[in-house]
Amino acid sequence: MERETRRDLIGIGWMLATGLCFVAVNGIVRGLDGALPAPQAAFIRFLFGLAFLLPVIAPALRGGFPAPVWRMFALRGGLHVVAVVAWFHAMSRITVAEVTAIGFLNPIVVTLGAALFMGERLAARRLAAVGVALLGALVVLRPGLRVLDPGHLSQVAASLAFGASYLVAKRLSERVPAAIVVAMMSLCVAIGLAPLALAVWVPPSLSQVLWLGVVAVFATLGHYTMTRAFAAAPLTVTQPVTFLQLIWASLVGVFVFAEPLDGWVILGGAMMIAAISYITWREAQIRARTKTPPVGATKA
Repeated sequence: MERETRRDLIGIGWMLATGLCFVAVNGIVRGLDGALPAPQAAFIRFLFGLAFLLPVIAPALRGGFPAPVWRMFALRGGLHVVAVVAWFHAMSRITVAEVTAIGFLNPIVVTLGAALFMGERLAARRLAAVGVALLGALVVLRPGLRVLDPGHLSQVAASLAFGASYLVAKRLSERVPAAIVVAMMSLCVAIGLAPLALAVWVPPSLSQVLWLGVVAVFATLGHYTMTRAFAAAPLTVTQPVTFLQLIWASLVGVFVFAEPLDGWVILGGAMMIAAISYITWREAQIRARTKTPPVGATKA
């Protein structure tokens, strides 16, 4: 029991670090305030990411992949290009808290996509949790009660594209190691962004390039700490900690960018995280039952 508690605390610690890294990413991109076109900013960020991942990419390319795997790499790269351009655009238009809250749609898209396209069963209670999460998204957006900025719609599009990208990644992870999935995604996204970035290119300042390099560092570090969190503790322990990202993002918005604190965004985000946590808990319960031997089974 003590060992499990210790591992849970370690997992929570890694997830707290993950949240801080991703809030730093959001804050820095928000600070750039759309000074560079979204495709160009995303391209520079992924160029830095490629530099970190070259030790993984080079041997993977030398080894080669079957044609179906290449097609999945290309599909995921295309989806991620749409997602990151939309995300960078949203960051220049709406508050950090709103971007963070709407981003909680990602796992909901994955859940629905897995049911629609991968044959995974979506039981009534999980479906109800998805409904609560979607209601939470409506609370954040409040269509009809206020004028929606193009940034809101851009972030919704980013969440849909990110979710679809993660579904492809799930398929890829059955064929190639996780590190290669991440590395090849970065390569494909950089290639896909290149023509878009060149079409709108403006000369960046040294500080802008360096800040995008810092974004790449925090994003890479955030994915690493998230992986360590998942390895240390169950998702049912680490998932609720994700809500703190919204609290921190709101504080960054208020104290750094003088953005108003929107209680509706906090409420909607809380509804979404509660639903995601419930879905995660239910999946863990189902996996535990399938692994539990029947009563009377022979014990080795």
